[in-house]
Amino acid sequence: MVGRPSDANRRPTRGSRVSRGRAREFWCEVVSETVMIRLKRNGGFGRTQGYFVQCNQTDCQYVEENKPPCPLHVGLFADEIRAADEARARRNEEG
Repeated sequence: MVGRPSDANRRPTRGSRVSRGRAREFWCEVVSETVMIRLKRNGGFGRTQGYFVQCNQTDCQYVEENKPPCPLHVGLFADEIRAADEARARRNEEG
């Protein structure tokens, strides 16, 4: 089976690159414990483009929702999204 190379084995790319796949801890009031969240990119094959915050709690009834009472929202990753948008704009100007 051929897998994706780990982040440690990847070559750095030109310009700043934002990894939406890096998980971070978040205290979730719904499940009353610390969960791991990561920013994901929605879209492709006819679906609308955008971002989504994914949680590692697959048994949670609000998983894949990002709607109240789920406390997850893309604003938690505002800095990462802004950096990705700026990097994308720079690439478009160069290309």
